[in-house]
Amino acid sequence: MGLIEIEGMEFYAYHGCFKEEQIVGNKFLIDLSIEANCVEASKTDNLNDAVNYQAAYTIVKCEMEKKSHLLENIANRILDSLYKKLPNIIKATVKVSKINPPMGGKIEKVSLTLSK
Repeated sequence: MGLIEIEGMEFYAYHGCFKEEQIVGNKFLIDLSIEANCVEASKTDNLNDAVNYQAAYTIVKCEMEKKSHLLENIANRILDSLYKKLPNIIKATVKVSKINPPMGGKIEKVSLTLSK
């Protein structure tokens, strides 16, 4: 078993419950952990036997381009897409963070972590 981690993916996106958030947008950070069987890839040195983390990044990027109201929805869509498009995933965890959320005070970020 192996653990692939892609940390600190940064996107400017248009997610949020407020109308203004979906117009003005905000900065988001995504951290992704994928548990996978890496035995075959470690022996063959063949990308076809591995979980392609470039493809995982592209999946995250595509899902971040779709507007959502909730971080929960973003995280769930990312996980669903990963499982559909990448074989060999045993477990995946995604953390979605909204930087400087409009909550009426100084807040660095709000985050949601979801696993499947």
